[in-house]
Amino acid sequence: MAAESASPVPGVLVGLDLERLTPYLESAVGLAGPLQASLIAGGRSNLTYRLTDGRSDWVLRRPPVGHVLPTAHDMAREYRVIEALHGTDVPVPAPVVLCRDKDVLGADFYVMERVAGPVLRSAEDTGGLSPQEAARCARSLVEVLVTLHATDPAVLEGFGRPEGFAARQISRWARQWSLSKTRELPAVDALAGRLERAVPAPQRVSVVHGDYRLDNVIYAPGGGRIAAVIDWEMSTLGDPLTDLGLMLVYWDRLTEKVTGARHAVSANPGFPGRDELARAYGEASGLDLSRLDFYVAFGYFKLAVIAEGIHARYLAGQTVGDGFEKAGSAVPDLVEAGLAALGSVHRS
Repeated sequence: MAAESASPVPGVLVGLDLERLTPYLESAVGLAGPLQASLIAGGRSNLTYRLTDGRSDWVLRRPPVGHVLPTAHDMAREYRVIEALHGTDVPVPAPVVLCRDKDVLGADFYVMERVAGPVLRSAEDTGGLSPQEAARCARSLVEVLVTLHATDPAVLEGFGRPEGFAARQISRWARQWSLSKTRELPAVDALAGRLERAVPAPQRVSVVHGDYRLDNVIYAPGGGRIAAVIDWEMSTLGDPLTDLGLMLVYWDRLTEKVTGARHAVSANPGFPGRDELARAYGEASGLDLSRLDFYVAFGYFKLAVIAEGIHARYLAGQTVGDGFEKAGSAVPDLVEAGLAALGSVHRS
């Protein structure tokens, strides 16, 4: 969700037509005044906007413009998760309305409450924190992930197919690579093959976020408490350690080319290393982390495919905002990091 443009900009933004949106929201929730919108910068995938009518503050999420992969950017799925988790111990924004009428914005979208607070997306965001504050933020990140994975998966009954989850995920992301790729990289197929042969038996079925990381949470102002977890588009029911593995991947500076921002974690010595994060999660969750190398390697694989999709949209001129030009160059390094993770025990 990250940084917002300096002020609301009336009129039409890319992917957001206020002339069509205004009567829809007037009918759905009522408006106190003219609708204004601004792009919330920082997202690499779905487009996110702040909306206000002068009285209420909302956030609208919709798919990217162009190159949308099958099963990706499912707004109805994301909205259902927020609805299911709202009121549980997992902090999420309050859902407002889901629109599946493509005549409004050309794609499904949903509106949720805007949660005020900092998003730690870049080195600029974390550099001003004290080491103690950075440590608290990291601790909260782990605690909320443990809470999510301890939430009764029945809140999303019928939402996914937990049986064979990890193997199915590898196949799914391998297919996404085939649909997104802009060049041939044999190492991607090598990594997918090694992952397929190394799938561990799951220890638990949990609600899985699918993209859990530092800049997909909003912190409460003035402290390290998490006010809301956001960006649930890849959530499902499955193996919780896939979330942990990807979170640890984002602790790697390699990922700054994908996020388009200077690495937030590296900018502050108060953030613990990956081994310490993993240990804290393992102690709190009670899960065995002896096969964490697989989950970290899968995280690198998944992020490499995501980065290639961003790169494909960038080459096609279909990205909105800045910072997309380096995502493609991250792909080979992410794949190599995944292969290295499978070749050794997890390292910080």
